[in-house]
Amino acid sequence: MHAPGWATCLELVELQKSVAVLANCDHNKVKIVVSPYRICPLGAHIDHQGGTVSAMTINRGVLLGFVPSGNSNVLLQSGQFKGEVRFSVDEIQQPKCSNANDNHGNEKSKCYEECAWGTYARGALYALQRSGRQISQGIIGFICGSGGLDSSGLSSSAAVGIAYLLALETTNNIIVSPVENIEYDRLIENEYLGLENGILDQSAILLSRSGCLTCMNCKTKEYSLTPLPKEEGNPDVKGQTTFKVLLAFSGLRHALPSNPGYNLRVSECREAAKVLLEACGKGKLKPLLCNVGFDEYKIYKDKLSAVLARRAEHYFSENLRVTEGLTAWSAGKLEEFGKLVSESGLSSIKNYECGCEPLIQLYETILRAPGIFGARFSGAGFRGCCLAFVSADHAAEAATFIKHEYRALQPQLASQLSDDTAVLICDVGDGARVIG
Repeated sequence: MHAPGWATCLELVELQKSVAVLANCDHNKVKIVVSPYRICPLGAHIDHQGGTVSAMTINRGVLLGFVPSGNSNVLLQSGQFKGEVRFSVDEIQQPKCSNANDNHGNEKSKCYEECAWGTYARGALYALQRSGRQISQGIIGFICGSGGLDSSGLSSSAAVGIAYLLALETTNNIIVSPVENIEYDRLIENEYLGLENGILDQSAILLSRSGCLTCMNCKTKEYSLTPLPKEEGNPDVKGQTTFKVLLAFSGLRHALPSNPGYNLRVSECREAAKVLLEACGKGKLKPLLCNVGFDEYKIYKDKLSAVLARRAEHYFSENLRVTEGLTAWSAGKLEEFGKLVSESGLSSIKNYECGCEPLIQLYETILRAPGIFGARFSGAGFRGCCLAFVSADHAAEAATFIKHEYRALQPQLASQLSDDTAVLICDVGDGARVIG
């Protein structure tokens, strides 16, 4: 069995054995879903406005070992959570959360916390049932994720949902395209769990390929995979093996209550779009910034309030950074690509006004580390980690520098991190698949 990069062959065999004990079968019959986490170097906070975003997967993620149960029953255990999950695929699944929450979103938040373990498996069944797929056989499985990366801004929830979808589809001999599974995972998140996120995360996890930058137009759903060119015969290319991805963790696992929420920023972007569309005679269009032309924005941006002007500036400048970043990536110019990533991080702070003091301090620390091409928050910057692109030759030195400097700035948060995992050195990888 070919190891996916974050687990050794021995660890995969141990996972197979865990499932074999649960199912009372030979461990060689166990298949494994490899569902990686994703990073988004460019395209921060513009997917909900129909912007173009970039993404790639890393060699960390979720592993789900499974075998067919031989009947309609599902039995699951977890490496991170206690207890077992049991249900039947014959049960018709209903949405876990209603979108009709109170004005503070309390029910939605409560549901999301309670859904982190077993409900994603039921959500996968819901999505397949909702789409007319015939599911008659359950699975016996054991799921585990890369240690310490939950609540880190790497889309572990999407990786879990996709893992269950692939396991149920494989067991029931259902052939599904990645594009179809993007929609199925959207059903898990939006309909079953009642979350208001887009399709960036599942798209990145399902479509990405090692060595490529995945770009998706969130308005048209069109996407491209652009490889980093090889070094041979091109002296301007830095080479596709000369960089690593750093993940530096803040120690924050929950968003600070003093920070403005995600939904407020979305609302402000829509309000900016409404003002601009009305100014240029397109008031009947859906209030999304992707429906405003760049020239129209330049002409009418003075009509925006100061706050809305900052949101619009982030959207249009970030869209441009994605385009420029794709050009730099395709030419192998990692320094230029990294500079754009850092500019994205700065715009997230100054124009989108997200983040919190520990994450901003971590971002600024990373930029001072040796060999860093560029850095930004992974996620909104209210918790979790920052991502960075770094020269492979300086990755270990940069990691040591970041840990030492951040510990001096935030000793209490840093004390909650393991020295081995406070800063991870990662490689980019392939998208979700079934092995074994």
